[in-house]
Amino acid sequence: MALESYRKQVQAAHPEVTITAMYNCLEKMRSGEPFTDADREFNNKALITTLKQIHDDLDQAVFRAYGWEDLIPLWQKVYGDFVSLPKGGAEGGGMGDLEGCQTETNNTKTKEQLEQTILQRLVDLNAERAEEERNGFVRWLRPEYQAPDQVVTQKVIEGIGVEEETKEAVIAPPEQQKFPTKLKDQLAAIRDLLRTQGGEWTITQNCRPFQRHKRKKLETIQNCLEILEDLSVILSHTETETKCYYATL
Repeated sequence: MALESYRKQVQAAHPEVTITAMYNCLEKMRSGEPFTDADREFNNKALITTLKQIHDDLDQAVFRAYGWEDLIPLWQKVYGDFVSLPKGGAEGGGMGDLEGCQTETNNTKTKEQLEQTILQRLVDLNAERAEEERNGFVRWLRPEYQAPDQVVTQKVIEGIGVEEETKEAVIAPPEQQKFPTKLKDQLAAIRDLLRTQGGEWTITQNCRPFQRHKRKKLETIQNCLEILEDLSVILSHTETETKCYYATL
């Protein structure tokens, strides 16, 4: 990674340079605050303009990964290219006046607008993902590792973006816990499992998170599921070969 290579290169050449000092100098550069002689000397060692370029490239890569390329021009007004580089080059023969090394339009209003837009989009994206997971569609990065051998069928939910009529989605196995002995606690445990994990669960899948003798547990959980369904706390369907249960919203 470029950032890690940069850090190792600088600290190998100058062991006294710390990461904290690097980022303090970077913040000072981005704010447009005038550099002292000590800052100039430090920048010659730590190559802070290189650090800034690495982070600029990283920030823009993140925008593209989210599909938010439209925010890059606004970001460039706050954190973009320097208006002018220091005399003598970015890092090299003489740093000259670094006071001119500041962002194009680093004003508070633009920065706040950018931050608020990003936060709102993250909130909206979180709500979208939560709605998907409530309906059994989980976007695992590595499903074969995160949730092996646990596959359920997801029904089509309008607006969620599922192209096929049914889509397989994996449910991560929750940490195994002791199954309660009292009926009211058993009902609460199964209800909470379905509500927190989302998706549609078969009777066998409902058994896996709980520790208890397999046959007795299967019968008990089936009875609990039927009770919860009678109370309309959960719902079920038999569109697949195996009956599936899911929590009401």
